[in-house]
Amino acid sequence: MRTGLRITAFAAALAATFGTAYGVGQTFDPVVADRPPAHEERHAPGESEHAPGGLQISEGGYTLDLRTPAVTAGERAELRFAVRDAEGRAVTAYRPEHDKELHLIVVSRDLTTYRHLHPERAGDGTWSTQVDLPRAGGYRVFADFTPDRAGAENLTLGADLAVSGAYSPRELPRPAAKARVDGYDVELTGALTPGRESELRLTVSREGEPVTDLEPYLGAYGHLVALRAGDLAYLHVHPEGEPGVAEPGPHVSFSATAPSGGTYRLFLDFKHDGVVHTAALTVEASHGH
Repeated sequence: MRTGLRITAFAAALAATFGTAYGVGQTFDPVVADRPPAHEERHAPGESEHAPGGLQISEGGYTLDLRTPAVTAGERAELRFAVRDAEGRAVTAYRPEHDKELHLIVVSRDLTTYRHLHPERAGDGTWSTQVDLPRAGGYRVFADFTPDRAGAENLTLGADLAVSGAYSPRELPRPAAKARVDGYDVELTGALTPGRESELRLTVSREGEPVTDLEPYLGAYGHLVALRAGDLAYLHVHPEGEPGVAEPGPHVSFSATAPSGGTYRLFLDFKHDGVVHTAALTVEASHGH
């Protein structure tokens, strides 16, 4: 075959290849959807223009360095991590928030498994804690902390954790204003409102009677974490009333702002008779509330 014919045949084959690739691209959806440039993002009226916590592994010059990226379901394991500054140094100075230097939240992507842990920090800045996760699947690890330096703000950094084993997905429980845990009933009054601070009041009762002697836990009579279904955006929720000032129950109130409409999962930690219990509720945030 002469050189000219060989080039012509190669060009035809190349065109056919690109034509086939284009056809495949038109037939199947892309694996990752294109995102609009940052300057083209739009927010509904009243919704937050700031990214919620936990969606980034790095923010404000700090990075969450998760040393244990995978564990096995049903087996006790040690999670190790560090928070690094812009120079890559492990942070060793923190400002206590809610009685702790750092709060570690581990939650499954389907929001049905939740752990609120308080790891210990070594002198070199490495944090560690034991964890036992019962189900396989994708998890998210949140480090909630405030560096001890002038002008530092509270940060929540997130990283993915893989839990190996036989995976069986679960559906998110339907929205409800009541939850039951360990013989206690928890009822929610109030609603999350996108882009606006609102009050969430949770009432704890047992055997039909209100619990009026809740015990202090993490500097308050309860600790609440709110996560958005889908991307697990982490909401900063602040308790109202301090032990010694406010009465110890049965109501525990918080102020919270939802960054957008959607479905959220609330996890309330409260302490009674020396034991910490965790109640979980699913709620909807909408502008109609």
